[in-house]
Amino acid sequence: MRTVTIVGASLAGVYAARELRAQGYDGRLVIVGDELHHPYDRPPLSKDFLTGRADETQLALTDAEETAELGAEWLLGVRARALDARGRTVLLDDGRTVSTDGVVIATGASARRLPGDSLAGVHTLRTLDDALALREELSRGPRRVVVIGGGFIGAETASSCSSLGHSITVVEAAPLPLVPQLGADMAAVCAALHRRGGVDLVTGTGVTGLRGTATVTGVDLTDGRTLPADTVIVGIGAVPNTAWLVGSALALRDGVLCDDGCVTTLPQVVAVGDVACVGGHRAEHWTSATQQPRVAVTNLLAGHTVKTADAVPYFWSDQYGARIQFAGRRRDGDTVRIAEGELSDGAPSEGGFLARYERDGRTTAVLAVDRPRPFMRARRELARDAGEERVRSVIP
Repeated sequence: MRTVTIVGASLAGVYAARELRAQGYDGRLVIVGDELHHPYDRPPLSKDFLTGRADETQLALTDAEETAELGAEWLLGVRARALDARGRTVLLDDGRTVSTDGVVIATGASARRLPGDSLAGVHTLRTLDDALALREELSRGPRRVVVIGGGFIGAETASSCSSLGHSITVVEAAPLPLVPQLGADMAAVCAALHRRGGVDLVTGTGVTGLRGTATVTGVDLTDGRTLPADTVIVGIGAVPNTAWLVGSALALRDGVLCDDGCVTTLPQVVAVGDVACVGGHRAEHWTSATQQPRVAVTNLLAGHTVKTADAVPYFWSDQYGARIQFAGRRRDGDTVRIAEGELSDGAPSEGGFLARYERDGRTTAVLAVDRPRPFMRARRELARDAGEERVRSVIP
């Protein structure tokens, strides 16, 4: 390949660029990004950056030395508009085109929005510019903050806002936050973290609309109540950025459909990170964005799938001073038990706990709160068991 284009100056995009050079690719490398910022780390946006404990320089994923070593052409502040039918040309919004032999799609996802969320005081938290705007608003003094959505972004943002002294209410339409990820029993434990942090948690109730003319003043709920609000943070999930690929030869369904090796229906096009639906699963986690590029680049340079992405899913979250870690694949019907530590009034006791999800006598997933070392041992066990299972599946 003479030219490889990475569309998306994201975490996954940077890791793909590193892998290309590490795996011996010495041709032309083009990186297209819709933001003017050079690649940065997103997890701190809802935590240390929002609270002022980190600045923009600490978010940077590359420094001047690495940027020079990558030897890439950076096209920042411009969106990709289309990929031609054969995947050989990337069309940009400003009219330019990039002829290429290989493409790495790393366009990530965008925050879901609510109707009427153009009011001043209504925020999403996905990009550095989002975080800058929210941080500036929160610095103006005590505010009544309503966080819509109790997922990881919502919970982390609520935790950060609470630590800054604001009055926080989290609204979650489901009976408990994080039920899809953790199951009802452990979701209840995480709900207790909100209460322990002094945050009001409203569950089983949706949002019908936002109040205000130019600036938001309240949030209307499906139960008839209106929550007064000076600031509203919408954290209701993300949508994979695939609109620019409509009309291409790629298969799109909740992201860019790929095989287990991140290879799309076009062998010269791979996808990684939040936009990639790999082997039927799309994972919006830091770990996936950093592990998938190695496999994807190997297959891109080979011209077909020679390696698969088979890592055990892993994610973490920092909320109210607690570190939550999860690894594995939980399914409805799994039983869960506290293997180490204990709960106190439904919340993690001092020292945290480790829980195991089990099915047919086997551990399928592990969850830990403030138990990093036992968690890492259990995570390694999961990875070892998964590897043994893969071996058994290919041996007649």
